[in-house]
Amino acid sequence: MAIAVIAYFFVVPAVKSMFAPQQGQTVAAGQDVSITIPEGASGDDIASILSKNHVIENPKDYYAAVAKEGAEMSLKPGDYALKTGMDAVDVVRQLVAGPNSGAVLTIQEGLTLEQTAERVEAAYGISKDEFLAQAKASKYADDYPFLEGAYNDSLEGYLYPKTYTFTGAPSADDIIRKLLDQFVSETASLNLDKGANGLSAQQIVTMASLIERETAVDSERPTIASVIYNRLDADMPLQIDAAIVYARGGGNQAVTYSDLEIDSPYNVYKNYGLTPGPICSPSISSIKAALNPDKTDYLYYVASATGDGTHKFSSDYEQFEKDSQEYSESLSS
Repeated sequence: MAIAVIAYFFVVPAVKSMFAPQQGQTVAAGQDVSITIPEGASGDDIASILSKNHVIENPKDYYAAVAKEGAEMSLKPGDYALKTGMDAVDVVRQLVAGPNSGAVLTIQEGLTLEQTAERVEAAYGISKDEFLAQAKASKYADDYPFLEGAYNDSLEGYLYPKTYTFTGAPSADDIIRKLLDQFVSETASLNLDKGANGLSAQQIVTMASLIERETAVDSERPTIASVIYNRLDADMPLQIDAAIVYARGGGNQAVTYSDLEIDSPYNVYKNYGLTPGPICSPSISSIKAALNPDKTDYLYYVASATGDGTHKFSSDYEQFEKDSQEYSESLSS
């Protein structure tokens, strides 16, 4: 009995203090947290680490999640990238899956394949040339049939833009497959393989890439898509500057008259129809816009003089000239 009393007064208070939240300290949910679970850590050790870092505020939630998942013997040591205020079950499932902390690879919407290779090199040390040499559609078409016959054997447009984390030292193939898998996941509900509006699936992705580079405003993308469809139907050249920038090899400089003379299948001032392949990795909103364009009679658009990233749309050239003049004057004012 004396031993039990001593245990109550000395052991239990110690355990309570180990898990007790610090008074007056409030941590917002969703903040990035990096933790390390040491080799041989006990359940109490892990609960303490998670609680002190505010990943799971109440250790009781952690223990309940471990029991629910039957994960007592499956938690793995290592480095983890988590967030404050996470759901306890999600945390336990990640601890069972294993360490997820590593260099972060962020592929923004609208990046080209070459720019993606540069991001990979910066994150994981895989040379740009090595990545581009691996990024051939023919190497992946067996597992990803939508790549069959991709223009110039390129994965341009299909490495889905998102933030990724890989453990260890991933290969170029590992990264490419992860990004292709994400493309499949993002488009799974769209029946993209059937194409739409008389276009094949690859042409839809190509159009989506043009839409992506023409506006950053999600709500405008179906309207931009309608202009492209209308110009195709009217047998008009698309005259999209973003395609010219791609044809000349990139750069942030304004498109010049000499650029418009570039001899390239991507020169949609000289050539009619879509570009032969995508010019960047489009977002899901641009792909949806290509599949479901607005119904309009617009043939032209120009950046709005408000400077808020939106555009003015018109169906006749005279109005387009007025809108263009207004925009030009706004730049000099």
